[in-house]
Amino acid sequence: MSSMRTRVQAALLAVAALAFLAGPVGAQTARSLAPIPDATLELMRVKQTDAAAPLVIRTFKKEAELEIWKLNAAGRYVYIKTFPICRWSGQLGPKLHAGDRQTPEGFYAVGPRQMNPNSHYYLSFDTGFPNAYDRAQGATGSAVMVHGTCSSMGCFAMTDRQAGEIFAIARDALKGGQKAFQMQAYPFHMTPENMAVYRADPNIGFWNQLKEGSDRFESTGEILDVSASAKRYVFAPSQDPERERAAASFHQAQLDKIAALIAQGSAAIRTTYSDGGQNAIFAAMMRKGVSLGTVSRPEALAYAGIDVTLLPARRHPRPGMVAAVAPPKTETLRVHATSLPETIDPVAMAPSLLHYSLYKPPAVPGLIAGAMPMRVAALAN
Repeated sequence: MSSMRTRVQAALLAVAALAFLAGPVGAQTARSLAPIPDATLELMRVKQTDAAAPLVIRTFKKEAELEIWKLNAAGRYVYIKTFPICRWSGQLGPKLHAGDRQTPEGFYAVGPRQMNPNSHYYLSFDTGFPNAYDRAQGATGSAVMVHGTCSSMGCFAMTDRQAGEIFAIARDALKGGQKAFQMQAYPFHMTPENMAVYRADPNIGFWNQLKEGSDRFESTGEILDVSASAKRYVFAPSQDPERERAAASFHQAQLDKIAALIAQGSAAIRTTYSDGGQNAIFAAMMRKGVSLGTVSRPEALAYAGIDVTLLPARRHPRPGMVAAVAPPKTETLRVHATSLPETIDPVAMAPSLLHYSLYKPPAVPGLIAGAMPMRVAALAN
């Protein structure tokens, strides 16, 4: 009898161990347990941080980039590396309703229950859209993900290899004790130059709020303490008076530079997309015939990032000269205006793209329009 009881207890312990490893999102797949690559761990070590340290992820639509930031030993979030985004959909601007194909913009929290090791799109995590701010605007939608497979209907789509590494980075940060990591989603890098040229865009009021958060994060090196009030993002001041002064000073300097650029006659534009875009690295690879797998709406990429001039740039006559009679010349802006950081490694990434057998997953009934297919049960609360 005792031996039978021992075997039963052993079996129960085995089941409990498997349940513990599976976590709240279901049984983990082997790919979800893959370690962070050594090269990325070395980047962390150089910045005096490690895999278990808290994480912040930042995304930028226009440049199609996803950044990794980690808290270092000095108590500041530091930049680690950039992943080029293979595909995002929609236009610059916030997501408003389910099925609009918009990737979100704003500030989100991603906890363990939002990690999906059983995704039909290799690996994924839910961004947390809609947040309190989105709901205050009446925005609807769900299952807006960062995932593998270069196909987007409102998500940030990476290659499988990228999705695996990003998942591992997020997983280890959560295992290290971070209850939820912050995801900051922006339309573009929030530089004074971009804020000046997009000043006439209908979304500029919303983007000014995102700019305030971006400036605060970059100047203080602290995770944003952000909430929503009166249909606006509200940022709590830093508890460190010196960092709070740095935040105020940096933000004011940024506003002054924006004003100076406008006063100098910077053009005002709006960028339009047929249906989103992708990083220049992947665009070049597609032109060379490299297969990225199931790319969503590839025909739309030919009409990605078309700049429409809303206010032409002013030409300033030289001292002592009469102003030119010719019509003002508009500025020509590149679609990908920001140079890629050195930590992007497209050469190492390219060969692996050819080795993945990507496929179009079967339709999953009962999903909200605009959401990416996944095993709904795996993310049930």
